[in-house]
Amino acid sequence: MLPDSRRTRVLWSVSLALNISLLLLPFIFKFDGKPHADWQQFLGRFHPLAVHLPIGLLVLLPILEVMGGSRHSLREAAEFVLGLCFACCLGAAALGYLLAFGSGDAGAGVTRHMWGGIALTFCVLFCVLARRAWLAGDAPWVYPGLLASVLVLLTWTADQGGALTHGSNYLTQYMPASIKRLTGLGAAGRAPSAGSFYVRHIDTVFETNCVACHGEGKVKGGLRLDSYDALMKGGKDGAVIVAGQPDKSLLVVRVTLPTDHKQFMPAEGKPPLRPEEINWLKAWIEQGASPTATQLAGVFIREEMPDLPLQPVGDYSAFMDDIHRMAEGQGAKLVSVSSKPADGLILNTVDVAASFGDTQLAQFNKYAPFIVEAELGRAAVTDASFATLSRFTHLRSLHLEGTAVTGDGLEKLASLSQLSYINLSSTRVTKAAAAQLDSLKSLRHVYLYNTPAQPESAGNLVQPVARNTP
Repeated sequence: MLPDSRRTRVLWSVSLALNISLLLLPFIFKFDGKPHADWQQFLGRFHPLAVHLPIGLLVLLPILEVMGGSRHSLREAAEFVLGLCFACCLGAAALGYLLAFGSGDAGAGVTRHMWGGIALTFCVLFCVLARRAWLAGDAPWVYPGLLASVLVLLTWTADQGGALTHGSNYLTQYMPASIKRLTGLGAAGRAPSAGSFYVRHIDTVFETNCVACHGEGKVKGGLRLDSYDALMKGGKDGAVIVAGQPDKSLLVVRVTLPTDHKQFMPAEGKPPLRPEEINWLKAWIEQGASPTATQLAGVFIREEMPDLPLQPVGDYSAFMDDIHRMAEGQGAKLVSVSSKPADGLILNTVDVAASFGDTQLAQFNKYAPFIVEAELGRAAVTDASFATLSRFTHLRSLHLEGTAVTGDGLEKLASLSQLSYINLSSTRVTKAAAAQLDSLKSLRHVYLYNTPAQPESAGNLVQPVARNTP
């Protein structure tokens, strides 16, 4: 067995070699914004789990050192905890590098977080080296000073990691306006033209759902969505917006893929964009993807009207066998909004739209109280469908784009107190029929693009909804 002094030198040599290897990683395997091996991503995804152990130990360490002044056993425990901290920092930093390199993450925030982790690991190693001298009474302020530096560096590095996961405005997004003014935090939008459709809707969608992975701090796939110029520039796969052609725009393709698809966006388990957000994006691209246009033709949004509180639907568990059979079959399907039955069902006809008409829709009458969204775009339904749809008492979103409806009978939907979204684009809805939409007081989002009603219907639809005040 090696003597203690020699064993100590061997341990330090190995530790220093490992730290230097960690330091060289960014120079040997540079972040290029491209995904790499799956095994790297698999191991790297343990980083968020592993990183919490050294954080907890580093917070515990100064407590043990302070309390150890009167209890020798605690000071011995502090030595063990410090050594464990170093090992955990080394492992967490290596896993973090695998995560970023394997998944193709890049950007200033990723780089800052990486160097923060490497610097923290070196500082912890220096603490281990300085601690024995401190206990012996030599250089009494070196170890405490290093330990204080470790805590400051830990806080900064953890904040950089949090920004990568939740976005740079995670702490300030809902900060009260008075505190924002006082501190100067969370101020200023990035876009130059405050009144444009892009700023009010498209940029807001990106800010809420996308910039955590495609912003200044983190740039997956070389794509940034935190400014109009960066959006139009595209990423490693080329342009993501093709003005006038939403179906050929890679961004639209990715956000409309099945949620379990490898290329679905937003990735990493984040919730998909809402139907109205996807339609804002499609309509904006179809009409030229302008950064300055204040309104899109045939797209009307009652911005003064807040979102209605969602009413829970009833328990549809008695129909679960039917729902499962639909999922396995070739026809229209009912899809649960979430694991909570109270969130309702979505009627999905995308795969059978050409053969799904009024008769087929009527067969869903028994599920009517539980359906909150009806996706009937490009289906074979006609105006006769409004009689059936009027029984969908919890309907919130209705897609009828690309159908043969003219709007005759739209007034039958007036009883749907939860209906806030309707898409009638590329239909034969007339001006007279569109006028009936003003009687649907819950409507907030209306799409009449490429319809006979488009040119002159905006005047009424964009007016604030009248409300009774106490």
